[in-house]
Amino acid sequence: MTALPMVERDPSLPDRVTIYEVGPRDGLQNESAIVPVDVKVAFIQELVAAGLPIVEATSFVHPKWVPQLADAAEVVDRLPVSGRVPLPVLVPNERGLDRALEAGVRHIAIFASATETFAERNLNSSVEGQFAMFEPVVRRALAEGVDVRAYVSMCFGDPWEGPVDPAQVVRVGRRLLDLGASQLSLGDTIGVGTPGHVARLVREFGDAGVPVDRLAMHFHDTYGQALSNALAALRCGITTFDASAGGLGGCPYAESATGNLATEDLVWMLDGLGIEHGVDLAALVKASVTMAKALGRESPSAVVRALA
Repeated sequence: MTALPMVERDPSLPDRVTIYEVGPRDGLQNESAIVPVDVKVAFIQELVAAGLPIVEATSFVHPKWVPQLADAAEVVDRLPVSGRVPLPVLVPNERGLDRALEAGVRHIAIFASATETFAERNLNSSVEGQFAMFEPVVRRALAEGVDVRAYVSMCFGDPWEGPVDPAQVVRVGRRLLDLGASQLSLGDTIGVGTPGHVARLVREFGDAGVPVDRLAMHFHDTYGQALSNALAALRCGITTFDASAGGLGGCPYAESATGNLATEDLVWMLDGLGIEHGVDLAALVKASVTMAKALGRESPSAVVRALA
C-alpha cells in the first residue's frame, strides 16, 4: 500500500493550515485507563518531534472530575511549557489559572458552553453565568502575558437540547472574543454536524464581524462526518483544526461523544490536497501506535490502521 496519497491541488483552498493537537488532553481525558506520567510525557515529546506546531498538554481540572488528568502538574513540570512549541493547558477557573501560572505556562484555554444544559452539567453554571467565571481568568492571564484560547462546546447539537441555533453559538463566541480570547475553537462535541451546517456557522460568524482567522474547528467523528466537515471548513477559509493523534478522545460530560478527528486522517487528506501543515505522518503514526499499545487497544484512526 502506498504511504502517501496522490496530490491534486485545489487552488480555492488555503495553502497552509495549523493543526492544534489535542490528543494528550482531550484524547486521554476520556480513557478509562490511567496512563502513566512517563508515557504521557513521551507521547507529547513524540508529537512535538513529529512537527505538530501546538500540542495541548493537559488540564488543571479538579482530579475528582477528570481523574485521568490528576497528574497535570507533574506532566507540565517535565515539559518545556515556555519553549518554542506552545504546550497549552486547559484551565476551568481561577484556581486552575493559579496552578498554570505557578508552573510557568504561557498558553491556556478556557472551555465554554453554547447551551444551558451543558453549561449546568459541565460548568455548574448557566450560559450567562459562565462569562462572570471566565472574565477574571482571561483578565489575569492577559495581564501576565499569557495567551488565551476559548473553546465553545455543543456548537452543532446538544444531547439534551437537540439542534443548536447558530445565532446562539455566535453570541457566546463573540462574548469570549470580547473578553480577550485570541482564538475561538468551535466544537462539534457530539459529532452531529454536517458540511452545510459548518458552512452556515462560519458564515454567521462572518456576518457578525468575526473573521475566519479567529476561528478554529473541533470535530468529533461520532457519525463519520469529521473529515467531510473539515473539508467544508477549509472551503470556508478556516485554517486551524483541532485533531487528536490516533483519533483518541470524547467528552467525559457527554456520553454520546466519541473520538476526535484523527490527526493522521486529517494529515492524509491535507497531503492529498497539497496543503502544507509541517507534520511528519510516519512519525505521527509511530507515536499513535505506541499510545494505542499503552492503552491496550487498536487505534480508531483509519490511516493509523492502514499504515501501521
